[in-house]
Amino acid sequence: MAVDAWLWAIGFLVGPVWVHSLGLSCTQLQSRCISGSLYKDGDVIIGGLFPVHFKGPVPDRKFTERVPAGLCQSVNLRLYLWLQTMIFTVMEINQDPNLLPNLTLGYLVADSCLSEASALSAALSLVTGNVKVVSGEECTRAPTVPVIIGDTLSASSIVLADTLGVFGIPLVSYYASCACLSDRKRFPTFMRTIPSNAFQAKVIAHLLLQVGWSWVGVIYGDDAYGETSAQLLVNEVQGSDVCMAYMEIIPKTYTVSKLGQIVEKIQSSKAQVVVILAIIAESEALLREAVNRNVTDKQWIAPTAWSTAGYYTTWSGFTLVGTIGIAIRSDEVQGLSPYLTNVTSEHYPTEELEQNVWEESFGCKFDKENQSSLSRPQCTNLGNVQVQSAGFDGMYAVYKAVYAVAHAIQDMLDCVPGKGPFKNGECPEIKPIIPEQLLYYIRAVKFTTPTGERVYFDDNGDPTGSYDIVNWQIGSEGKVEFVKVGNFDSSRGPDKDLELNIQNVVWGGGWGKKVPVSVCSESCPSGSRKAVQKGKPICCFDCIHCAAGEISNATDSTECMKCPQRFWSNTDRTECIPMTEEFLSFQDDMGIILAALSVAGAALTGTVLAAFYRHRDTPLVRANNSELSFLLLLSLKLCFLCALAFIGRPAPWSCMLRHTLFGISFVVCLACVLSKTVVVLVAFRATLPGSNLMKYFGPLQQRAGIFFCTMVQVGICVLWLALAPPLPTETAGGELGARIVLLCAVGSVVGFSLVLGYIGLLASICFLLAFFARKLPDNFNEAKFITFSMLIFCAVWITFVPAYVSSPGRYTVAVEVFAILASSYGLLLCIFAPKCYIILLRPERNTKKNMMAK
Repeated sequence: MAVDAWLWAIGFLVGPVWVHSLGLSCTQLQSRCISGSLYKDGDVIIGGLFPVHFKGPVPDRKFTERVPAGLCQSVNLRLYLWLQTMIFTVMEINQDPNLLPNLTLGYLVADSCLSEASALSAALSLVTGNVKVVSGEECTRAPTVPVIIGDTLSASSIVLADTLGVFGIPLVSYYASCACLSDRKRFPTFMRTIPSNAFQAKVIAHLLLQVGWSWVGVIYGDDAYGETSAQLLVNEVQGSDVCMAYMEIIPKTYTVSKLGQIVEKIQSSKAQVVVILAIIAESEALLREAVNRNVTDKQWIAPTAWSTAGYYTTWSGFTLVGTIGIAIRSDEVQGLSPYLTNVTSEHYPTEELEQNVWEESFGCKFDKENQSSLSRPQCTNLGNVQVQSAGFDGMYAVYKAVYAVAHAIQDMLDCVPGKGPFKNGECPEIKPIIPEQLLYYIRAVKFTTPTGERVYFDDNGDPTGSYDIVNWQIGSEGKVEFVKVGNFDSSRGPDKDLELNIQNVVWGGGWGKKVPVSVCSESCPSGSRKAVQKGKPICCFDCIHCAAGEISNATDSTECMKCPQRFWSNTDRTECIPMTEEFLSFQDDMGIILAALSVAGAALTGTVLAAFYRHRDTPLVRANNSELSFLLLLSLKLCFLCALAFIGRPAPWSCMLRHTLFGISFVVCLACVLSKTVVVLVAFRATLPGSNLMKYFGPLQQRAGIFFCTMVQVGICVLWLALAPPLPTETAGGELGARIVLLCAVGSVVGFSLVLGYIGLLASICFLLAFFARKLPDNFNEAKFITFSMLIFCAVWITFVPAYVSSPGRYTVAVEVFAILASSYGLLLCIFAPKCYIILLRPERNTKKNMMAK
């Protein structure tokens, strides 16, 4: 395209000079003269380019011979009325006594045929004066134009700006919105009265976010406008929750099969929202195919290119009802609508461009052989153009573009000599106007239109971003109307730029007043988090329930928040609730039972002690070493009572007391039992001839032995409490960790192990000695009872260790209390139950004769 553009430029810039020197006529120039134009003379001629036709002629790319100029086809009435808007604006300016009062504007507008090649050919003809115009019956060349209003297509504008920019000719577009044209280094002569599509991308992105559409399909054209619009939209939604379900491109030369493939993609996708970023011709072709395939369940979003193209409703019916369009903000121009309504074929009876428009619009034929100024055979009694089918946004942009040029020329006229902006304070030339000087003034122009809008260009030649959000709705007369439901203004800031009245929107796809849902995955409710599906965009995710101790209190949370200390998640994982404190309490059923067993054991021990004391002079009590029996009963009573220290809220004193009291009291018990066992063995050995062992195991030695065994345990406990005492601690426990378990940490595991190990050592020794003495031939032999009690004691504490380690929460303490009570009851019942039976129930057996029977 760049090579073609320069070839065209050289041909057009050199051609007129050479032709003029040879004195050739206009007829001889027909290969380089364009007839699809309208001309009105004036002091300053403004050029204009409008794609009145959709299809341009096939260009001659061989350059080997002259070929007749091709004809453009398929009239676009919408753009034709934009052309008429330029003519209306020029007429309005000429009638304004305050704007250019001593200068008349003229115009020279040409058909660019929605083609880059045709637009470049027409533009070069305008700026070189190589345009055939009819004055009376003479064929003459039009004057050159210093500025061009146009073109519509971004692709055409890029070609024109690249070519005309070399010669400093300003180009003021009314509809080319490609953001690439804001590049001042590449396009220094380009300006426009329509916002850059960078703002359009912002509008669409904000709309998607505000309505909650995260899964969107994008269709764009294979040109600068479509590609940049799609890329800008992708950049705008990057980092947000919006993803593209697909991005399909409409080829420049498309086929029905290719359009069918795109429509099938639209139908098969879960994305309910489809954004079309393409020019009118490409959008119409795609939408016609969608209508033919009865695609009625999609929400369409239209760009500025066709958001107000009313003639779409003539072939789409109500299929596109609900479409959301991004329309250029426009104001009502006084007198424009009546002027356009009254445009008929009588205004331009001999203009070939006009005749083509009327012939295609009404299916009539002008008499080509008799084209006098009054002859209108065949095409007679023609109706007026329907203004309702036009795009008022484009009309207003054309209106502002013409006024921008007019005010720039007025500023040139107002220049004070010696204070001009050029070298040595020179003012610009007016006759003729130099394009470079006019460009300077257009860039700096600032004015207010007759409608009250302030117009100016920024450093990139762009206006401010301002749009109307329109909704295609069925009006009261049963026709599709464009209803304004919101607006966008970039000057309000990023948080307030978009205003959308959702209540007034009628949504497409049969949703009515209900906002369509367009997501890849349904929203994750509170209490869960999103987990992106492998290999898919972030909008496609699974909902995973928050783990215990974590919550999410909003929908679509990406992470679950951990609850603070002493708080836990509720069942739904939606809020953190205070943990309930858990410990073995006197109010719990388990605590009550254990406490009752402890008190009952202490009471039973006290009863046994009272019975022994009352019958202390009986042979049975005296024969069982009453002093050791009383000490054993007292220590057993202390063992029962120490279990109560394990019940209740842990405190530093209770944690230290419970373990030391338990350890010492059980050692006293076992020391007494050990002493009784040794006495039994020694007493038996003392009956043998020559034995004198009893003198070493008298009462004094027995007391010393018990004292020594007890002091060893006391020493272990003192070291334990001094170095690493057991203290209160708390851990998360219970079901799902929703409770704080208050426990007494053992502090030193070594100390705790030594206490239990020492008790286990004494119990093992007692068991072995009692086992050896279990069959001694005495009526009064309690070794067998001690053996049985030690067997129970060891079994309890052997099973205690695994049960203690595996028990959760307060059950750990309950296991320890149960072991204390079970072993205490075992000692009490096994050793003293037989004696109490004789003392209380069989007193006849409590005699010395019975004791000495063997």
